[in-house]
Amino acid sequence: MSDGYDSDFLGIPLPLPAPTRPATRLDYPRFSVLLDEERRFAAVTGVVIDGATLRDQPRTGEWRLDPRVDDDAQAGPEVYSRNDLDRGHLVRRRDPGWGSASEARDATEATFFYTNAAPQAAGFNQSKELWLGLEDHVLAYAETTDQRIAVFTAPVLDEADPPYRGIRVPLRFWKIAAWRSGEELSAAGFVLDQTELVDTRQGLTVTPLGTFRTFQVPITDIAAEAGLDVGPLADADVFVRRGLRPVVARELEGVADIVL
Repeated sequence: MSDGYDSDFLGIPLPLPAPTRPATRLDYPRFSVLLDEERRFAAVTGVVIDGATLRDQPRTGEWRLDPRVDDDAQAGPEVYSRNDLDRGHLVRRRDPGWGSASEARDATEATFFYTNAAPQAAGFNQSKELWLGLEDHVLAYAETTDQRIAVFTAPVLDEADPPYRGIRVPLRFWKIAAWRSGEELSAAGFVLDQTELVDTRQGLTVTPLGTFRTFQVPITDIAAEAGLDVGPLADADVFVRRGLRPVVARELEGVADIVL
């Protein structure tokens, strides 16, 4: 099942961001999950993407628990039944789907472990579609170099997240994309906020007038909010040009707003 995230994939050493809380590393084809067993969600996921050999795979695979960790350390099917929560992929289904046909199939099917899921409000709006398309946009940008990117994604595991069915529903998600620009590492950080949508005060409801909000933010802010050591990603941040602090979060309405 496993080869996991490759820290040398870009030709520049890039370790997985390290959470300050204890986490269990689980390796899958071309991606890894650092599972916070207490919160039952990933604290970090990391995937490597070769844009030159990506394949359009049919949607195959069924959501399942990972037998390598206890069932009660994973937010399983009971979290998502009979409500307006989607099982949101952290590593997108298509991202590890590159290389040979069999390699791509095995990798995409591995994204259906519950360790790679987190609850997101059902339904789409422009902001959520933008969030799901960020890797594509960064990959298209990176195609001017070597067509390879690394993407790290997870929920912000805040103790103030609202309780629901034995878990706390994450209200914010972070994503960092990294690529090589010549001999240098470049990276950009983003946050998705579903606070306006999720209401757990009476069971769980999704507020129809709420909205997903997507921001580009300094990677150091993600590190502070999510409790991460991001290593070289902070100095590679294209949003925070060296010496130009302070920079504040920028809400995104479309891809034209992204700073790369």
